[in-house]
Amino acid sequence: MILPLLQTLRPRQWLKNIFVAVPLVFGQKLTDPVSLLITAGAVALFSLVSGCVYILNDLVDVEKDRAHPQKRHRPIPSGRLPPAVARAFAVVAVPVALGLGYWLEPAYALVLGVYFAQNVAYSFKLKNVPYLDVASIALGFILRVLAGAYALQLPPSPWLLGCTGLLALFLGFGKRTHELGAGGDGATKQRASLAKYSPRVLRALLYSVAVATIALYVAYTLSDHVVELFGTHRLVYTAIFAVIGMLRFIQITTTRHDAESPTEEMLRDPLFMLNFVVGVVVSTAILYGWI
Repeated sequence: MILPLLQTLRPRQWLKNIFVAVPLVFGQKLTDPVSLLITAGAVALFSLVSGCVYILNDLVDVEKDRAHPQKRHRPIPSGRLPPAVARAFAVVAVPVALGLGYWLEPAYALVLGVYFAQNVAYSFKLKNVPYLDVASIALGFILRVLAGAYALQLPPSPWLLGCTGLLALFLGFGKRTHELGAGGDGATKQRASLAKYSPRVLRALLYSVAVATIALYVAYTLSDHVVELFGTHRLVYTAIFAVIGMLRFIQITTTRHDAESPTEEMLRDPLFMLNFVVGVVVSTAILYGWI
């Protein structure tokens, strides 16, 4: 029972919660042990709540998932995890996480609660509304960055929130593009909003948001804000890692139609992960004056 429950919590997807740690890095708190512990706790609680969101999604979509060639093997649709057990875990885990979040920092707990409420709305309504479903996903990433900033009592950066929102829109439109290209008529039955998406519009949005994301990030690295905080414009050199990563994601999205999710596929892609790790290391070294 424990293994199916853990699988339903989607630990592979917890990598998204690394966005909670963005303020730690860009707030130059990475070398502060207390800030590290606070951020680790904030990421852990966000992972627990986001895992409960996946439980909620699987409970709501159980019948649709049983008709999906890959998702029907998930613990709840396959019957390996009884819905009652999954529901009971979420009912207990979410209040506990919110309580611990309040102890950590009240403002952080507020954002965590908004994130959960927003995902409840997504599961029951917003995911069936085209384009608004992707906007809702993007809001979730913005809330992650806000939560990380509030946990450390740092002022959230509008630049980072903007870049985060655009990047999340890019990933969301990429996922919808993949689903529409891979599933055909079955995909529209499994996700109602896909029937109202236009492949041409999705492609245009995917490329447009990619360009906008890179442009905003470059503008951020060259801004007076960055010079005042970090004393360098060299952060602009890290834009190449963003370009490579986004191009690789587009390639995965448009060519690997047999994958269940392009976001999960990119985590298994050696080129993408190598670029990601090197990019994080170089960015951190520049921010902290190590190179």
